[in-house]
Amino acid sequence: MRLWPPTISWSNFRWSWSLPAVFILLFVVAGAPFPFGSTNDLSIAFWCLCLGIAVIFAPTRDLRAPHLWLLAGIGVIVAAYGFVLHEQLSDHPFLAPFQPIWKQASDLLGVPIAPSASIVKNEAFFALGAPLANILAIVLGITVGANRERARRMLWVIAISGAAYALYGVLSFLIEPTMILWRDKTAYLGSVTGTFINRNTAAAYFGSAAVIWMLLILEDVRRRLPERHIEWRRLSLDLRTIPPREILPQLGCLLICLMAMFMTTSRAGVGLSLLAMIVSFTLFLRKDLPPRTGIWISLGSGIAVALGLLQLLGGRVSSRFDSQGLVDEGRVEAWKSTLRIIGDNPWFGTGMGTFQWAFPPYRSPNISIRGVWDAAHSTPLELASEVGIPMALLVALGWAIMLLVLARGVFTRRRDAIIPLAAAATATLSLLHSCLDFTLQVPGYSIPFFALFGAGLSQSFRTQESRPATEAGATSRRGEGRRTTAAEAPSRVPQLHKSV
Repeated sequence: MRLWPPTISWSNFRWSWSLPAVFILLFVVAGAPFPFGSTNDLSIAFWCLCLGIAVIFAPTRDLRAPHLWLLAGIGVIVAAYGFVLHEQLSDHPFLAPFQPIWKQASDLLGVPIAPSASIVKNEAFFALGAPLANILAIVLGITVGANRERARRMLWVIAISGAAYALYGVLSFLIEPTMILWRDKTAYLGSVTGTFINRNTAAAYFGSAAVIWMLLILEDVRRRLPERHIEWRRLSLDLRTIPPREILPQLGCLLICLMAMFMTTSRAGVGLSLLAMIVSFTLFLRKDLPPRTGIWISLGSGIAVALGLLQLLGGRVSSRFDSQGLVDEGRVEAWKSTLRIIGDNPWFGTGMGTFQWAFPPYRSPNISIRGVWDAAHSTPLELASEVGIPMALLVALGWAIMLLVLARGVFTRRRDAIIPLAAAATATLSLLHSCLDFTLQVPGYSIPFFALFGAGLSQSFRTQESRPATEAGATSRRGEGRRTTAAEAPSRVPQLHKSV
């Protein structure tokens, strides 16, 4: 009988110096969402410490030339971040001009004040924690995820932890909706937030977990079907041959994630998550769809199912779409104000982590006077306002290259294509959602999924097997052209265990 999860041999561990990095990374991706989304400095520092220790033990045996190029690209971004950080912290920057606010303050107070390229001195140093954690996570994702079994373990850990947080979110909302863990809930009392403070971030997290569960289910079901293209007329008969106990746990986890996602009542989070599920479903089954009309039929059917789910489970989400549209007017005005900040500070920005201090002079009169805007609700715009346009464009280039590499993996990998597909789907979801909110600025979300992005990048290239070159090499070449049949499976299982 197949163990659940079906494709992972969790007991097949042998001690090596890389095991601490693997276990620490799995611990971090599972635990990062727990302490209120890890938004406080203490949590971020703890995860940076854990990830830093893991990098020391990071496995390099499976790395090949494409992985080294990826790490070199990340090194370029790190070097650029270091240069911007120097300019914003130094009393004698190389290129960055001093902010005029310091001379104005000196003239008003009548005392000399040392100027700075940042509007808040040393704030860039304290704001470095979250970007550093993301960089460490993606580096570990690349190094650990270069091994296919480790990449799969990470995928399963993210999926299972996501379902656990979704279950907690639903139960806590039904039992005590005024509490988040051990603290009083001060906002979004009518929405599920899980362990996160913000419902939009929670929706993106539960939606990303739902995408992963859907892909895991599709992969498992597709593996059990006969060795041929799917015959849609016989699909119901083929599905009946699958023992319910072997597929119901995965379906239950998917349903829990979907339920929690809809109960957040986040418009963008729910809409983009459903879109990611539709597109990833179509991409996974693209070879089994009819050649001309299949993709359009799949997309149309997916949209119909998504609309049905919105009516069945997301009534409050639909009502928010009807009453408020896709984007609040206040956010649009905030984006315009942020563009003015960028226009006045195009090269080096106002300083990392200084948005809440830079925003008030530019705040539009059309925005309500209630509350403090400590985020631009658009990560790309906020990044450009804090570090300047050149650095923001370099980060955007890095994202574009990452998505292209993931797309390459989705369309070229024959085995384990689910890993780059899950990474591409969640990366696109989080990027689009961060254009409307600040999902990627919450470490509880960004750390696990940057690690997944790294694993997806590693698995976008062919995996180098470590089996003997004679018999195992011939077997792998035969396996590239066709799938393993049931009769061959028993004789090849020992070889698979030797390669792990």
